[in-house]
Amino acid sequence: MDQKQEQIVTIHNLNLDLIALETSLTKVSPRPINALLIPCLYEELARPALETILSTLSTCEFIDNIIVVLHAETLEKYHQAVHFFKVIPDKITILWQQSPSIKALLESLENEGFEALGTEGKGKAVWLGLGLAAHLADVIIIHDADILTYDKSYPLKLALPLLEKDFNVSFNKAYYARIGQSDNGLNGRVTRLFVAPLLDCLIDIFGPHKYLTYLQAFRYPLSGELAITKQLCLNIRIPSNWGLEIELLAEIYRNISQKQISQVDLGIFDHKHQTLGSTIDQGLQKMTLDILCSLLRTLTEVEQVVITMDHIYALKVKFKRRGQDYIRQYFIDAKMNGIAYDRHQEEIILETFEQVILEAGRRYFTMPVSPQIGNWSRVIAFMPNLQEQLLEVARLDRQS
Repeated sequence: MDQKQEQIVTIHNLNLDLIALETSLTKVSPRPINALLIPCLYEELARPALETILSTLSTCEFIDNIIVVLHAETLEKYHQAVHFFKVIPDKITILWQQSPSIKALLESLENEGFEALGTEGKGKAVWLGLGLAAHLADVIIIHDADILTYDKSYPLKLALPLLEKDFNVSFNKAYYARIGQSDNGLNGRVTRLFVAPLLDCLIDIFGPHKYLTYLQAFRYPLSGELAITKQLCLNIRIPSNWGLEIELLAEIYRNISQKQISQVDLGIFDHKHQTLGSTIDQGLQKMTLDILCSLLRTLTEVEQVVITMDHIYALKVKFKRRGQDYIRQYFIDAKMNGIAYDRHQEEIILETFEQVILEAGRRYFTMPVSPQIGNWSRVIAFMPNLQEQLLEVARLDRQS
């Protein structure tokens, strides 16, 4: 039984009585005010995961508000989404990213220097949703719309550490075992084959800086499932690239003490998988590129590390060997547990990720500052009623 603690509080699934926890949470008076944020592509409506998520959430009395930030290119697709989400009509607010009214609001911000708002992607969706969620709730849960193994324990485990005042936790992040439902395979390629060996190598080259050992304390640093307090979410910047999860951890590192951070075990987990990509700016290759650029920028910013191209060459040399060591370990673990594991394919993926390192270094030197959206405290200072306007736009769009 794993009972190991990290630099941050690690909440294991040792003997959690979720029924008792849910009952006690539902009966609290006055009710804890909390919201769930789901960034969602229109395409997810046709996949089975989202139906399971909504069916489960319809039974979650402890969640007061569900905010769906929808990416849908046409008005017809937006109408279809409104119909789809009617399964929970009283709790769901849909923020349609392509709404002319929302675009007009964001243009007024862009004119004042919020340039990253023009970048479409998950980062912008999370930023929009956090702004509205912070208007409605004290504790905000975030997760994606493609989780195949979803059940009621997920939002419960994420929210409860923040609702227990004695804990003084402001940020809780999920960790889990990525096992494929369809193929019984070991998934989570970017975490296993890129981030894990990369952090080892960065520590070898630059030393055990506090930021690097902080990242290593997270058992699944790229998980998109988390809970955050209103106060914290108002004061963090959101990246607009594919480095969202890793840069979010950097923002948490800058803003609060490690004593206010926890991670919780969600058990076996599976969701939709990204392709590897045929070029360096596609799929998982693009993700790893943005992650490494983010790590290099943050090392310079918070640890005053001076990085040269010689460091990047050394990183490339060390990375492959460390990744091969990990592959051997995964192979043994998977075989002992009866999990499908293609060792040759893992080597191919590792070699693909290795090729990203030099390009990430070059891009770091040409663009050392990360593209980020300003925090909501700054936005509210400029436009104090923007959160209310977003809520009203969502209501009017749905009526029309």
